Amino acid sequence: MTLEQTIAAIRPLCAQSAEEAKQYFSSIAIPLGSLGMLQDAIVQIAGIQHQAHPKISQRSVAVFCADNGVVAQGVTQCGQDVTAIVTENLNRAQTSVCRMALHTNVRVLPIDIGVACDVQGEKIIRRKIAYGTQDMTQAPAMTREDCIRALEVGIEMAEKCKADGDHIVAVGEMGIGNTTSTAAVTAVLTGRPVTEVTGRGAGLSTEGLHRKIAAIEKAIALNQPDPSDVVDIISKVGGFDIAGITGFYLGAAVQGMPIVADGVITAAAALCAVRLCPAVQDYIIFAHESQEPAGRVLLDTLGVHPFITAGMRLGEGTGAIAAIALLDLAFAVYDEMPCFADTAIEAYQPLT
Repeated sequence: MTLEQTIAAIRPLCAQSAEEAKQYFSSIAIPLGSLGMLQDAIVQIAGIQHQAHPKISQRSVAVFCADNGVVAQGVTQCGQDVTAIVTENLNRAQTSVCRMALHTNVRVLPIDIGVACDVQGEKIIRRKIAYGTQDMTQAPAMTREDCIRALEVGIEMAEKCKADGDHIVAVGEMGIGNTTSTAAVTAVLTGRPVTEVTGRGAGLSTEGLHRKIAAIEKAIALNQPDPSDVVDIISKVGGFDIAGITGFYLGAAVQGMPIVADGVITAAAALCAVRLCPAVQDYIIFAHESQEPAGRVLLDTLGVHPFITAGMRLGEGTGAIAAIALLDLAFAVYDEMPCFADTAIEAYQPLT
């Protein structure tokens, strides 16, 4: 599907299925609302899947891998070659998200959407738009056409997950320099000063942080992204990973799959997707609040609260996998607990 077709095809959740799930929770022999946000998420998933007893047993995490030309400005602690190394390690199941996914029965889908060199591995899904973005302090990060192509790669990946039988999907990323592009996108989308949304990424010194802020401010001043045009913003100061993830949200919504967001990069893409189609927000479950400054800004702008506040900032989709593990525990209660009618316990009554 094209970007335009996808946006037009997104529909509201099934209110009846969500209400049935909510009522069933009230019949389970636990205090009313006692699973809190986890309970709310199951009700949300019921609405997404159009069934009061939804499933999440088959699932994948799509990890969008891409490089960012702005690393030439000294905005990272490590070199660009790390993107390719970790992408190939994803293929070999030798990264953090792979180890967490193994213990939570989640498929890992490494997607080369813009790594700066050719990477090797039979499990890598090759959808390279270009060999990394341009240095956004010197020129737009990508063309508008390439941005749309990257968005449509994300849509395609969601279609693949649905065709493969997934009930729920998670999303992550890998790309040296992508907290720089994320901070730039966040500043333009929210109107917040660059200094408020820019952090140290994987471990910048104070001097490096100053370089990072200066690079973002220069890129925005040079490229003048239009705050009302998401594609313009991503193409001028974003990254191929952000574009792909944005499309993945949109595609998952069309396919009727809940999608678990990870940290700050995926939150920026979520805001991009919501600006393109507000209805998509109902399909997104937010896993955790990133330690990066933009993380809180993005969640506040979206008006959402994540399950986990643990100071995480690893990326790759690790926070999303942690949230899926919590959902599994919540579903164990929803699917396996007896109801009040099956016990000697009197049903709780709502407080007035």
